[in-house]
Amino acid sequence: MKFVKLACVLLTSTLVLLGCQANNGQSNKAANRAKVTSSPTPVLTSAPAVNSNSVDYFTDNGLSNSVSTLQHPAGEYFNGVTYVTYQGLLEDAYVAAYNHKTKQWVGPFKAGTSAMGKDPKRKIDNHGKPALIVDDLGYIHIAFGGHGGTPDMGENDLGNYNYGKLKHVVSKRPYDISEWQELDNVSPFGTYNQWVKTSNGDLYLFYRHGAHQSNWVYQKSTDHGRTFGERVSVFKTQKRDDGLGVDSWYGYFSEGKNDTIALTYIYHRCGNNHANGKHLGERTNGYYMQMDTKTGVWTNVQGEPVATPIDRATANQKTLVMKNDHTENWSGITTVHHDEKGYPHLRFDQGHHKNRHQGGPKRPKYYRWNGEKWLIGKGGQLPISKGDHIVHSPMQISALLASRDKEKNSIIAWRHSNDGGKTFKQGDVLLARKNNGFEVTSIIHNAHPDALMLVAGKEKSTHLRKMYLVGVNGPIQRAKEQAHHVNESFAARYNIKKK
Repeated sequence: MKFVKLACVLLTSTLVLLGCQANNGQSNKAANRAKVTSSPTPVLTSAPAVNSNSVDYFTDNGLSNSVSTLQHPAGEYFNGVTYVTYQGLLEDAYVAAYNHKTKQWVGPFKAGTSAMGKDPKRKIDNHGKPALIVDDLGYIHIAFGGHGGTPDMGENDLGNYNYGKLKHVVSKRPYDISEWQELDNVSPFGTYNQWVKTSNGDLYLFYRHGAHQSNWVYQKSTDHGRTFGERVSVFKTQKRDDGLGVDSWYGYFSEGKNDTIALTYIYHRCGNNHANGKHLGERTNGYYMQMDTKTGVWTNVQGEPVATPIDRATANQKTLVMKNDHTENWSGITTVHHDEKGYPHLRFDQGHHKNRHQGGPKRPKYYRWNGEKWLIGKGGQLPISKGDHIVHSPMQISALLASRDKEKNSIIAWRHSNDGGKTFKQGDVLLARKNNGFEVTSIIHNAHPDALMLVAGKEKSTHLRKMYLVGVNGPIQRAKEQAHHVNESFAARYNIKKK
């Protein structure tokens, strides 16, 4: 228990310090670039939720898999306010904001309309989940709505088609989430949209350029997201020489130290050749590399240049961290962050495929680079889970994970390590409920300690989700009468009928 308390104190102190430093940096950069005269606080019409009628969630209009760790960040703390986005009614992008000084919520507002989710006969797609970033001038950007696009949008020269359309919307005013405009400046074929903002204010939008058999690319903006450069491929998709499918990938991009972008990724042997005739969900191995944003050059962890778009042979030769292909275990993608030395810390989910076309349950294992080799944590230290981790130092790590406890209750809880990820001990439980599970995001960008992670609570009888903003003290509450935004029509539409 002493370790748990110490780790929690360390976590809170670290996040407060980082939040203040990052916030000051944002304010200074914005002031240097332009005079922002708008108030940094959204116009709030609701009273603070500090009475006995408060609830743990801030809205009930999340839809299905409303959030994930992959489409990220799902929110940002900026000038005293945490802004969050999620998939809401009709698969549209919704946004809300919480003012930490006044303890007031605003929203949710619909930020943009998805091309998906309007046909009630079609299954909820869930690939168009939004990601959010705030530029140095205070404008809020959201990318959402894509799952590969359709042929009527033109030729996809870097992949194949499926559904939806990647869109980019921006707030009409700094710090104000009430009105939005759509900018036609990114490829419509994108999916798994991820933002990275670098120290000089440049915005990078990473995404897969189409359905499964497509390159992953990025587009870069140097003018606060008003225009974006040409697509630059990072991963290459191509048919395998042995005829056993197509090389495909899943990647997670994050801001690294010293003007770099860190990337962890896994391999996907794509094809409709599972024994049951369904799409083969085989995903194996685990990789790492990083990009110098000053030069655009990618290197492996040893500092050797890596040619991009990377193919399977090069990935295996130069960037392999964890190998499990040609075994019964498959991989899952998680997250990556640098420590103070610029060394990567990451997790790879691993587990037996169980003869299921999407594989079986997977446990994460922790990996970190110490300057000479990859150090691997002990097996069984982290539960079957989803979530993210915070690197306080090379030896001290805190993972915030959604998992199940021994009684099968769903929990959002800390796992702390003081030996560089070799072992972990469970810390405080921040949110718990019986039976139904959670979907969670990566850690909020520049997070305030009271608002670290956006959480969607699953329900058995409906596709609708209650949305929680969780921090070191648990979920941020809201007055119950302000937290309900679903009418009877939508409640009926998303009711799950028993067969």
